[in-house]
Amino acid sequence: METDERRGAASAEGFTEVSRGLWVEEPAKRYRMPDAVRTAAVRAVIIAAVTLIQAMIAFLSTLAGSWLAFPMVLSSVASTVVATWGALDVWVTRQVWNQRNGVVSVPSSTARQLRRERRRARRAARAAARGADQGGARIRRGARPEGGAGAPEAGPQEAGPAGAGAQEAGAATPLRAPASV
Repeated sequence: METDERRGAASAEGFTEVSRGLWVEEPAKRYRMPDAVRTAAVRAVIIAAVTLIQAMIAFLSTLAGSWLAFPMVLSSVASTVVATWGALDVWVTRQVWNQRNGVVSVPSSTARQLRRERRRARRAARAAARGADQGGARIRRGARPEGGAGAPEAGPQEAGPAGAGAQEAGAATPLRAPASV
């Protein structure tokens, strides 16, 4: 079976027109650059092109002995500095964009797999800690101390041996006025 017959067309002897679109969409190999990065890259390419043109004019002016050679050499040096800044601008813009918006990651990515494993380990550790807390006494939100809401707190003189030990250890307990004042 020939190639044409496999496509559904007749063989070379009985040629029939194969209807196929002129434009065939293919998936992109690489993703499109973000707008900010693309803008910085275009700017850097334009600056580099102008720098190369200035360097060429400076070289040819020097060969011709023209008065334009010296100003063009100076402007070429300045343009080289600006072109270097443009290249760094592309790199910094790309890094900032990646940091703010994340990097496109495929499901088989090693980084994603490591993150997933770390997440599982954290969940297991939290579940173990939660299980340990369930066994012990927990202070719940809204729980009141033994004396109730209006009971005055004991000062350091009234605290007894525990309060004296806390004072010696350097932990100062603030005195509060009773709620009735």
